[in-house]
Amino acid sequence: MIPAMPATASVSARQASAAALRFGRLAAMGAVAVLILVAGVWASWGTAQHVMLTKGRESGTIEVTRCGEDTCTGPYTPISEGSKARAEVVIEKTVAVRKGETYTVVVKPSSDDVVRSGPAGILYAWVPLGGALLLASVVVAGGLGRTRGAWVMAGAGVALLTAAFVTV
Repeated sequence: MIPAMPATASVSARQASAAALRFGRLAAMGAVAVLILVAGVWASWGTAQHVMLTKGRESGTIEVTRCGEDTCTGPYTPISEGSKARAEVVIEKTVAVRKGETYTVVVKPSSDDVVRSGPAGILYAWVPLGGALLLASVVVAGGLGRTRGAWVMAGAGVALLTAAFVTV
């Protein structure tokens, strides 16, 4: 401390800088948590929009006849009005798609790509959000010090991932 400076000024300056650092940490960690959650929604929405907003979309079934490294193919049989049969459509190869099985699907607009529909398709589409919830819960607990909120987020992420695993 400088002898000409009063002791109260030093203490209040320390308190102000500590408050500014605390606010900066909370703002940064809050931004990181929000960024993780937005990325999870963004990654999920690419598939979820086709599965959840089915009005006006072609829906039917695919019987998987061939599988490559990344995709599986098979004939498409329409269920909805206005949908046309296709000799071959493409579905992403995942742990939930097996050769010889038949799945209900929704056709992506202007393509021959399909995604699973129904409860299994909806839950599987939101799996990236479940992972984001788990990751963001660590940031919320450690960076923000909000353990209850973090437990709620982690519980929601685990519930979503478990439900997807059970239904798929």
